[in-house]
Amino acid sequence: MNLNFTKARESMVENQLRPNKIKEKEILNCFRIIEKENFITGGNKSICYSDKDFKISSSRGYLKNLHLAQIITNAKIKKTDKVLHVGGLTGYLTIIISKICKKVFVIENEDKNLLILKNYIENKTMDNIEIIRKDLLNGYVQESPYDIIIIDCPIYHLNNDYLDQLNNNGGRLIYIQKISQHISKAYRITKYLKSYTNEYLFDVFSNLSIDMLKEEFKF
Repeated sequence: MNLNFTKARESMVENQLRPNKIKEKEILNCFRIIEKENFITGGNKSICYSDKDFKISSSRGYLKNLHLAQIITNAKIKKTDKVLHVGGLTGYLTIIISKICKKVFVIENEDKNLLILKNYIENKTMDNIEIIRKDLLNGYVQESPYDIIIIDCPIYHLNNDYLDQLNNNGGRLIYIQKISQHISKAYRITKYLKSYTNEYLFDVFSNLSIDMLKEEFKF
């Protein structure tokens, strides 16, 4: 089947993003021109612009296109920002972030995902993305502080070390708190010196998760 991905991207923008208050022209343009199909392998390639999330590996994957756009919108990324993207997978969201910030550091722990991202960067000769292979639960303190940290896959347990890696003058952390197997809530933490505000952003209904629920000891 010969799919028209250009038409599918335009339909995604007009039918999924715009009706749900994604209005920033730069963000809409990124979703319109960046070829998500290049970051997807197997059967999911044909449905990558549909209104659903899907797994890339184990329990991780890409959320719905709308949620990805909501994350970018609520991060309020500026051209001068240094961003840490936690769990970049094959790089689709990382590339979008890189288009609207100064520098993005992306950490990923699976080699097959890293290879797709590295090949894309090399083919496009992009120079504002740095890839780090490491675990996803502790951030990357070596290049901190960051203006923005984005964790786009739902997480049960947020490591407080992430807060220490934000800059003290309005650094933002966007994350999705896993409430149960199927329900999560997206939040934005903003840091001023040692004070923090935590704002609810939107609900996420997804089975994806970046970590596992820890079993509590029962007497």
